[in-house]
Amino acid sequence: MKVILYKNVPNLGEEDDLVEVSEGYARNYLLPKKLAGPTTPSAVAALEKRKAEKEKKLAEKKAELEEVAQKLSGLEISISVDAGEGGRLFGSVTSQDIAEAAQKISQIDIDKKKIELNDPIKVVGEYSVPVKIYQDISATLKVKIVAK
Repeated sequence: MKVILYKNVPNLGEEDDLVEVSEGYARNYLLPKKLAGPTTPSAVAALEKRKAEKEKKLAEKKAELEEVAQKLSGLEISISVDAGEGGRLFGSVTSQDIAEAAQKISQIDIDKKKIELNDPIKVVGEYSVPVKIYQDISATLKVKIVAK
């Protein structure tokens, strides 16, 4: 029996997938819990319409995020910190510090978890820091750490 999933079902499929399941599984589990519905011609047409709308929204979101990535790639952030001899910092510069500095300069809100900084920065200098914005969209921030 073919059904249209209304919600994500583990080991079966995601929302708006058209899947083939046994009649007992559909009748006793999926349909009563409103996890899926029957494949009527009107339901299939509505499914196609929802998929087209999702694709359009996703394309718009990707275009918007590409623009943000270009803005971030052209951005150079300068952070002043206390440093000792040899350019070693008292403390370190973390992804949180970089996100706050980027917010002040560009008014673009970056989640600190999206900044791919392996280890905190502990030495004065210039760094290229990758930022993952979306699945396949990323940017590289130029971060300059200077001593006060």
